[in-house]
Amino acid sequence: MSKGAVSSQLMLLAYSQGIFPMAETATDPELFWVDPKRRGIFPLNGFHISRSMRQFLQRNTITATLNTDFETVLFHCANREDTWINSTLQANYKELHALGQCHSLEVWQDENLLGGVFGITIGGVFCGESMFSLSRNGSKSALAFLTVHLKNCGFSLFDTQFITDHLQSLGAIEISRATYQSKLADAIKLPVSITSQPIPDVQSILQRNTQTS
Repeated sequence: MSKGAVSSQLMLLAYSQGIFPMAETATDPELFWVDPKRRGIFPLNGFHISRSMRQFLQRNTITATLNTDFETVLFHCANREDTWINSTLQANYKELHALGQCHSLEVWQDENLLGGVFGITIGGVFCGESMFSLSRNGSKSALAFLTVHLKNCGFSLFDTQFITDHLQSLGAIEISRATYQSKLADAIKLPVSITSQPIPDVQSILQRNTQTS
C-alpha cells in the first residue's frame, strides 16, 4: 500500500482492479491503497432478515429511495469520531455521484430519514463504501432494500470490502482475493444500471427473503 494523490478517475480505475483507497482518519490528508487478502461480499440471494427485523418492516411504514439525498448520506457516513472518509474522498465521491457512478440509497420511516448506504458502481458490481443509522434498524433496512434492488437491476457482485460480525449476521461472506478478482472481472462487463428498475417495496423485500431463506 502506498500513499499519494487520488483523483475520482483514478479511484474508478482502482476499483475495476479490486483496489480501493482509505485514509487513516478523517483529518489525515493522505490516502493509501487497500487490496485485502480476504474480501467481504453480500450474495445477492443471501441477505438474512431476522424475525425482529421482519416484524419491524411489517409494523412500520418503511420506504426507500435512490439518490434522493446523496450528500446527507455521505455526511452521516463521514461525520463520525472514527472514520476513514477524509475530505479528498468526500470530494471524489461527490464528483463520481455527479458522473452517475456513486449512488446512495436512503431509507425512510414515514417521512423521517432512518438510515442509508452509498457506494460506487462499475458495470454489475456495487462497491459498498459506508452506511449509517439515525435510528434502530436504519442500516439493516438500507442493506435489505439495496440487495434486492441490485438483484432486480441485474448486478452480480455486492462488495463490502471487509467483513464484520454485523455484516456476517446479515448474510455477508468472506472470499479469497483470487475468487473476488474472478467475480469482479465478470461483473464489470455487465451492461446494467442501478437506475434501471424502481426501488422495491417492503413486501418485495420480505417475499424475496422468504424465497431465498
